[in-house]
Amino acid sequence: MVRLERRPLVIGHRGASGYRPEHTASAYRLACEMGVDLVEPDVVVTRDGVLVVRHENEISGTTDVAEHPEFAERRTTKTVDGEQLTGWFTEDFTWDELAALGSRERLPRLRPANVEFDGAEGILRLSDVLAIVDEQSAALGRDIGVVVEVKHARFAEDRGIDLAATLQAELTACGWADRPDRLVIESFELGVLDRLREAGVRADLVFLAESFGSPADEPVDGAPARSYAWYRSDEGLAFLATRVDGVSVAKADVLEVDALGRAIGHTDLVERAHAQGLRVFTWTLRPENRFLNAAFQSPAPSEERETSDLARWGDWRSEFMMIAGTGVDGVFVDHPDLGVVIRGGEGVDAGARSAD
Repeated sequence: MVRLERRPLVIGHRGASGYRPEHTASAYRLACEMGVDLVEPDVVVTRDGVLVVRHENEISGTTDVAEHPEFAERRTTKTVDGEQLTGWFTEDFTWDELAALGSRERLPRLRPANVEFDGAEGILRLSDVLAIVDEQSAALGRDIGVVVEVKHARFAEDRGIDLAATLQAELTACGWADRPDRLVIESFELGVLDRLREAGVRADLVFLAESFGSPADEPVDGAPARSYAWYRSDEGLAFLATRVDGVSVAKADVLEVDALGRAIGHTDLVERAHAQGLRVFTWTLRPENRFLNAAFQSPAPSEERETSDLARWGDWRSEFMMIAGTGVDGVFVDHPDLGVVIRGGEGVDAGARSAD
């Protein structure tokens, strides 16, 4: 089981994605240097079966693929997990082809400072991230863990790719198959986590639950289709406790709000999950007004907001502290130094950063 020496665990969401384009080598190294307990790479797959680190299999928003004329004809439209998307998809490329692309900031209007790093780094494989974590653990003299998020498992399975088996083989090849104290595997789909458990993968398995909708692989085991809301119910949590080690939920689901949507406290979700023996993670803590609950935005939200207002940092400390006060076991953060400060660890004083 992943150690819980400190609570909440601070998890670098796609690295230090608040300061560098997500899923880049510099983002992961910076996250480690800022004091995270774990980093979180999302994994999707290439045509030749290589696990690459991207938030989604559609990569037009996070790479310069559109600027490569040799790949223009691969632009297409697909339905992924019920959503129709147009762009370029990792499963239509080999790893060697993807290695020619440059990474880009996914939120350029909200994080313009990150745009200066566009094109400076390429796409990483999961093996690259694991190697960086090994390197940083040795350099910093502490063990850093990894939260691997498996994306679009049913979508891949329908195309003849078993992401559970592919991931297990990759972990073995990289020396991470026997590090249960440092490895978490999570997914919005329970089926792939079931297959990993049945295969004997030594890691904490965590089920991700959106606020709305249903998992892409429902129904599973021939049962009726179940919504994410059901999985957060007492019945659903008891069911999950027989299959996984934890649940990861949107921060909105651990905050109690008033009639205006302003946070006034916390729900009982963490307490109910803990009562079932489940660990609880929550995502994603970000300081920009665009992502803060209305109670913590500065200035107060209005019907018409300028992009500069949305990008400005609000009262992130108060929101982060409220979420930490729910008793969650881990928090995903884009700005790892802020998470370390709130946890009370040995992070930098982030006060100067908040004066956008």
